[in-house]
Amino acid sequence: MSYRTALSEVLADVVRPVAEATRVQDRFPRGTVTALGRAGLLGLTVSAELGGGGMELREAADVVTRTAPVCPSTAAVLLSHYTAVAVLEAYGCPWVRGEIATGRHLASLALAESESGADGGGSGNADPLLAPRSVATGSGGVVALRGRKRGVVAAGEADTYVWSSRPLAAPGGLTLWAVPAHAPDLFVPARPGAEGPRGTATSTVFADPVLVPAEAMLGADGGGLDVVLRTVLPWLLELRAAAQPFQPAAAEPSRPPTTEPSRPPTIEQVRPPTIEQVRPTPAEPADTRRQADSLAAS
Repeated sequence: MSYRTALSEVLADVVRPVAEATRVQDRFPRGTVTALGRAGLLGLTVSAELGGGGMELREAADVVTRTAPVCPSTAAVLLSHYTAVAVLEAYGCPWVRGEIATGRHLASLALAESESGADGGGSGNADPLLAPRSVATGSGGVVALRGRKRGVVAAGEADTYVWSSRPLAAPGGLTLWAVPAHAPDLFVPARPGAEGPRGTATSTVFADPVLVPAEAMLGADGGGLDVVLRTVLPWLLELRAAAQPFQPAAAEPSRPPTTEPSRPPTIEQVRPPTIEQVRPTPAEPADTRRQADSLAAS
C-alpha cells in the first residue's frame, strides 16, 4: 500500500471524525497519532533498512499538505515530528530510529528559548535558535541539561525531544541532544498554556536539570549550528509552507510576505522554497539569521 493510500484511509476513518473536537476542546489528537504510526506515516522518512518508509522531505511535505485541510492541529504535530526525525535519522541511535520506523515513537523539537533562558545571562539580542542559553555540563559520561524551551509542540506527548544547548566543551556553536520524555526532572505544565495552535499540546518544557548519557549528543559538540542551518531550517521552511494555507485559528497571525526580491523566502510565505534557496552560504549570514528569527517568533 502506498503512503498516500494509507494516509487517505487514516484521514477519512480517524482524523476527520475527531478534527473538530481536537480544535474546540483543545485536545491533543493521541488517537490520530497512534493511527498514523500504525499506518507507517510516523516512520515515513526513516531508512527502509530499519523498517521505515525511506522517503524524503518531498513526501513528508505531501503528507502535511494533505493533512492540514482536514486537521491543522495534526499537521502541526507532523511538521515538528518530521523535522525532528530528520535530525534523528542523521545522528540518532538505531534504537530510537527503529522505534520511530515502527510507528511507536513521536518526536518533537525543543529549540526555541524561553524568554528567561537557562540562567538569565547573556545578551538580550542573542538569536534564540542560533545561540541558546540552555547549558550542558558533563561529568563521568553523564550530561546535565538545564534550560527552558518554549513553543514545544506535543509537549508531554512526544517520546523524544531534539534539544539544543550551549556546547559541552567546544569553543563555539551549539550542541543538539536527544532527550527522552521519561527523563527525570523534565517538566511540562499539567495544563499547557496558549503558546500554540489548539490541540497541539504546545507548551514550555523545563529541564531542571535533566540527566542524559553523553551518547545522547546528536552530531559533534558545537556542531549543532550547522545541523540547524542545513537540516532543521530547510525542513521547517518546506513543511510550514505546506501547512500554511490551513493554519489553526489560534496560531499567531502571519506577517505579510516580503516584497524585496533579493530576500530569501521566509516561513510565512506560502510557496515552498527549495533546499538550495534556504541552504546558508558564507555570503548570506544576515539572511540566515532573518530566517531563524522568523522561526523562533512563530
